[in-house]
Amino acid sequence: MLDSLFRGMFDTDMTQVISVQDFLLCLICSLGIGLLLAFMYMYWTRYTKSFVVTLALLPAVVCVVIMMVNGNVGTGVAVAGAFSLVRFRSVPGTAKEIGILFLAMGAGLITGMGYLGYALLFSIIVSGVSMLYTHLDFGAKKRDALYKTLNITIPENLDYSDVFEPLLAAYTSSYELVQVKTTNMGSLFRLTYNLTLQKEHTEKELMDKLRCRNGNLEITISKQETTVYGL
Repeated sequence: MLDSLFRGMFDTDMTQVISVQDFLLCLICSLGIGLLLAFMYMYWTRYTKSFVVTLALLPAVVCVVIMMVNGNVGTGVAVAGAFSLVRFRSVPGTAKEIGILFLAMGAGLITGMGYLGYALLFSIIVSGVSMLYTHLDFGAKKRDALYKTLNITIPENLDYSDVFEPLLAAYTSSYELVQVKTTNMGSLFRLTYNLTLQKEHTEKELMDKLRCRNGNLEITISKQETTVYGL
């Protein structure tokens, strides 16, 4: 009775049936790998609870899917199509989030194929290397603190074409006017510049001098945005 409970309705004598013991072993191993990857991702990374929980469960889900495919080409194609639809049902993620999701899926795939030792070894090595790169701040730009975005509000009768250029040239190594828009029913202009400061911690001095030229209207200097969802 127990054997028939874990057999598929459409299984034949040619079908390889996974034993309950092997199924549980692969499932427990993939859940352990998921926890390992979740703890690795939480290391020096801003995260949400839902993403970490999903990451911990993803290897087990992929493992079970691979075990259920079990050499069936038609089922494999259907599963590939189902996984491709997930991309269009989710918001864009950062490169690190996409990378860790691929890592979890790869670990689950290896576990589902039955190579538990390789799956664990793969997860430990890649997790260790990822934590090492994060600790060493690998790939970080040393001049990030100098890249700023300046938003400055000016009256509509002020010619902005060259009024701020002398100040910007004195405090920045490069600057670019990227946006001009009207605000306050057209009575004000809002200019947006991308700046590269010559020295750090000169924002206050630059803002004080800009205020003298824009009539003491609103000025903001913020960290320059990069392409958040780019790879």
